[in-house]
Amino acid sequence: MARYTGPKTKIARRFSEPIFGPSKALNKKNYPPGQHGRGRRKKQSEYAIQLMEKQKVKYLYGMLEKQFENLFHKAATMPGITGENLLSLLESRLDNTIYRLGVAPTRRAARQLVLHKHITVNGEVVNIASYKLRPGDLVGVREKSKSLEAITTSLSARNARAFSWLEWDGKEMVGKFLNAPARDLIPEKIQEQLIVELYSK
Repeated sequence: MARYTGPKTKIARRFSEPIFGPSKALNKKNYPPGQHGRGRRKKQSEYAIQLMEKQKVKYLYGMLEKQFENLFHKAATMPGITGENLLSLLESRLDNTIYRLGVAPTRRAARQLVLHKHITVNGEVVNIASYKLRPGDLVGVREKSKSLEAITTSLSARNARAFSWLEWDGKEMVGKFLNAPARDLIPEKIQEQLIVELYSK
């Protein structure tokens, strides 16, 4: 299972972004972690900037190094722009879609729901977080899991989340993956071209 188990606040402060969800630490300490965090940083090299962007996206979507690299190479073989293909593949993951639908408050929580067999795809239980969804796939909450407090609590706050590439039936607790989103619809601040440049070296 691809997961980061270290200190989440440290990672969020490193990138100055709420990688694992809202973090109060970013408001209190808006500088990088470590004893030199407050000091002035040296100018970063081009490689360092590219590596930081790759690491940020890897943590954001909850993937391990080899898994992320394999996905990039798959994106590179697809027709079109490699960076956009990569984001399309990331957004098509089952755990990410569960998060986008509002069934879970974070991608990490979404991954747990999938692994514990609370989620179905086209009526069948799927427990693979990286499962790639196809246009038209129906993603739902398993019947006996619909009353889980973690799910109902998350869904009660989903009004703030509405994505044009997804449909949601609150009564049946079923969502529809219409298609992978266009690049400009993805809300996270990602510079995918830096990742392409990194892997092209």
